[in-house]
Amino acid sequence: MTKEQLQSAVDALKWYHRVELPHGIVTPGWAPQFPEHYRLPDDLTGKRVLDVGAYDGYWTFECLKRGASSVLAIDNFTDTIHKGEKRSWAQFDLCAESLGYDKRNLYREESSIYDLDRADLEPFDIILFLGVLYHLKHPLLALERLRAVSAPGGMLMVESHICDDYSPYIEGGQGDNCVLEFYPDDQLGNNHTNWFGPTLRALQCMMRVAGFGRVEGWKIDSPDNLSQTRGYAHGFVIY
Repeated sequence: MTKEQLQSAVDALKWYHRVELPHGIVTPGWAPQFPEHYRLPDDLTGKRVLDVGAYDGYWTFECLKRGASSVLAIDNFTDTIHKGEKRSWAQFDLCAESLGYDKRNLYREESSIYDLDRADLEPFDIILFLGVLYHLKHPLLALERLRAVSAPGGMLMVESHICDDYSPYIEGGQGDNCVLEFYPDDQLGNNHTNWFGPTLRALQCMMRVAGFGRVEGWKIDSPDNLSQTRGYAHGFVIY
């Protein structure tokens, strides 16, 4: 595909992620805002990866760049923010094609996270669960599903909205408050697909309850606005 053809294809689509493509083209999304905060390991050589909520595929392609042996990208297109919006794999597929990835090491499917306990799935060494938890009505169940498909020693990486800095129940955003706020309707970001926001401590405790150990969490310091109140956590399968 020539530069002009690729640019035309990119311009015809709406984007969430900024993905670096050939010819110096970068898709015009806004996420991720702070990729360094995620602490994705530099070397994923030989790792089998699951990317939950892959969207346009930024993190899927990052894992392949870092040596992952295979990545399964899943997403659920039933939830839409805007009336009449139709989501698909068009953006993901365009990136995959232009970057030269194929079905030898890259797979994608429309699937619910609640169906991840399927017997046909091999365990994953790395699971990316980024920007998904707060969209789910059953977040703890989702974490348990991820534990069920994790390999021994496998790592779960989570990124979520957290309520530490903007909660009416937590003074000053400090302390060890274990709070999971519920946002009915569109109270969080005017988005009716947002349901829950844990504190960072609650997020880590939920991961431990779901079966992950050696859990470490961190957040963006002094976020400027509600959209940047993000928490991050890693956990490992140790038993």
